[in-house]
Amino acid sequence: MDDNVMNMLPKDIESRRVWDKISDEFKYSDFIFVAFGRDGENVLTSENLALSWDLTNEFEKISQVDEVLSLSTMNRMEGDDGFLEVDALIPKRELTQQEIQSISTYLKDNNNLSSRLLGKHGDYINIIIRPEMDSDFPKMVSSIREITAPFEEKNDFHFGGQPYIAGKVPDLILTETRKLMLLGLLIMSIILLANLRSLHAVGMILSVIFMSMLCMMGFLGWIYHFTGTPHFYFTFINSSMPIVLLTIANSDGVHILSRFFKEARTHKDVKQAITLTMNQLLLPIFLTSITTTAAFLTMLTSPVAAMTGYGLSIGFGILWAWILSSVFLPAVISLKKWNFSTVALSKSSFLENIVHIFGRNILKRPKTVLLSGILIVIISSFGIRYINVEVNLVNLFKQGNIIRESTLFLDREMAGSMNLMIKIDGNLKKPEILNQMVHIQEYLETIPTVNTTFSIADVIQEMHKAVMDNDTSYQRIPETQGKINNLFTMYSMSGDLDDFESLVNYEYDTGLIIAMMHTVSTKDVVRIADDIEDFLHSETGDLNIKVSGIILHSEAPNLNIEVSGLMMFLKDFVALVVQSSITSIFVSIGVILCISLIFFRSWKFGILSVIPLTSAIILNFGLMGWFGIDLTHFTALLTSIIIGVGVDFAIHYISEFRHYSNNSINEAAISRKVVDDVGYPILLDVFSNMGFSALIFSSLIPIVHMGGLMVFAMLSTSFGTLTILASIMEITKHKLKG
Repeated sequence: MDDNVMNMLPKDIESRRVWDKISDEFKYSDFIFVAFGRDGENVLTSENLALSWDLTNEFEKISQVDEVLSLSTMNRMEGDDGFLEVDALIPKRELTQQEIQSISTYLKDNNNLSSRLLGKHGDYINIIIRPEMDSDFPKMVSSIREITAPFEEKNDFHFGGQPYIAGKVPDLILTETRKLMLLGLLIMSIILLANLRSLHAVGMILSVIFMSMLCMMGFLGWIYHFTGTPHFYFTFINSSMPIVLLTIANSDGVHILSRFFKEARTHKDVKQAITLTMNQLLLPIFLTSITTTAAFLTMLTSPVAAMTGYGLSIGFGILWAWILSSVFLPAVISLKKWNFSTVALSKSSFLENIVHIFGRNILKRPKTVLLSGILIVIISSFGIRYINVEVNLVNLFKQGNIIRESTLFLDREMAGSMNLMIKIDGNLKKPEILNQMVHIQEYLETIPTVNTTFSIADVIQEMHKAVMDNDTSYQRIPETQGKINNLFTMYSMSGDLDDFESLVNYEYDTGLIIAMMHTVSTKDVVRIADDIEDFLHSETGDLNIKVSGIILHSEAPNLNIEVSGLMMFLKDFVALVVQSSITSIFVSIGVILCISLIFFRSWKFGILSVIPLTSAIILNFGLMGWFGIDLTHFTALLTSIIIGVGVDFAIHYISEFRHYSNNSINEAAISRKVVDDVGYPILLDVFSNMGFSALIFSSLIPIVHMGGLMVFAMLSTSFGTLTILASIMEITKHKLKG
């Protein structure tokens, strides 16, 4: 399991490349934040400082932790007659009131330090944990919570940061998946039982579903076991896999059982009924399985690693469901001793009767139905331009969720939980370059969402002020490189230059500016990133700048700026999600069109097969825009799902039409018989798949949206088939029959 957003990005994306370079040269720069205290109470007490000391020591013992930054690990710099003295800010666990007052005064005079480690109102202490590279986030988060648990009764604790979210998500996924699966299966079983009116029939369908899901999840595990590739991690995205396959595997079983019941009522013979059923459905079920698998396999073109594993695993599950439906299910039906006097085999169901009336009325006015359907699709299409893309993980949780609320607390009261890193290459002992860093930091701090920034330039300014008897007018970069060298020399006499290893390398030719900021929406992230890029381009025109893969050359090659961090990841992720959705749509439709042309051997039927899914895609994405449902890396999966389900219905309808057409059925009665035979299993499939509504109860907003959209996707694909496709084929049936 893994939900580190960095692992979802291709390694050749510029922000990921810069991130990897920063991590290799410095340290892992995404943090876990642990804040504790009580609202409105002064946190700088002997008891709280002792707790900070103890927690820091315990956190440092965790094997996945590289470094802990807290009040007890920070240094204080003070000057005396032009000399610099470096001491620990908190030299011991037990402090006198006078020592605490000295610490409080120092923090008030050093806002750059206090803004990171204290709450804005002085009532919370912030401990910052830097993980090791490639840490086991779930194990690390579990260890952190075990350490803080005994103290959570006396103090309010808040946890945040991308590694923390990634560590908490796996447990959430397991809980969500189990809960939603059981609820989805319950809804599906009730609807199937109400319509098929046979416990045995429902059990047969569920057995196909269970075996398909077990094989799909086993496939995911085995492929990861043999390849070790992150494409097959179980992530946020994969939490919808069981319900997606549940719906698709259900489709084949519903078509076979409903057709078998209809043939059994007519012929009163199980063997003949199952033979007629499979003779008619074997090819369309094969075609629907191939085309649905093809729709999901288009995810292999996605630049998001998790989506490629998702598509391949679902594709395998669909093919296994096809094998079970074609071999196992007919065998089980044949072995069962059916009683033809039962209501299931003697009377048509309520839904069948509704379909008969529905089909009769639709086919009376095909042109009106067609124009109405087209009008609905056109109106929906205008909503596509309002679609908003959201990939920030924090915004994926509902209000009240502990992860969301703790993150918002850190944003509101502390330094924030989202970072931006600017890597600067150049001689970082030159005053002009350090002043350039200060200028960049000053600009970043004008952005409302940025809480604080820090870099080696801040350290130099603090040292300069300290050696000048804490005169704040000297809190600036010295005028010469020699003076800067002297400051580092003085620091090394009582301190350790390794204290700066997370801000500058040993050669002082590469440094970092780290900005901590509020969690913001993806739309704001893109806007802020563009503003920063424009600033770096306009204000530092004499420098080399590289932002998001764009190199801005200049006349002076002595400085290079590269930007990365969670904010830039989110910006790049937006482009990947949009690209993935668009690619999936066009590739899927193209592949399905080719498959239909090959098997139907008619360009007319090939084009007709993609009409329902095309209209369903427009309907769904249009309504997402109209109703403000965000496009995320979850709802982006709708593309392949809609295409897979939509083509299923179309193929069954076209296959049935060709069957009656080739058997010299009266032209006037063809469409009526097709709707009667295919409409019932399609609508039963749709209503039984209302199990997707289980997703609405998720604590994750995109999965809630996905549940609602999936329900509508089933309705829209059936709508496209039984109205638009049916009316087109009714109007043109004399040409199609020929």
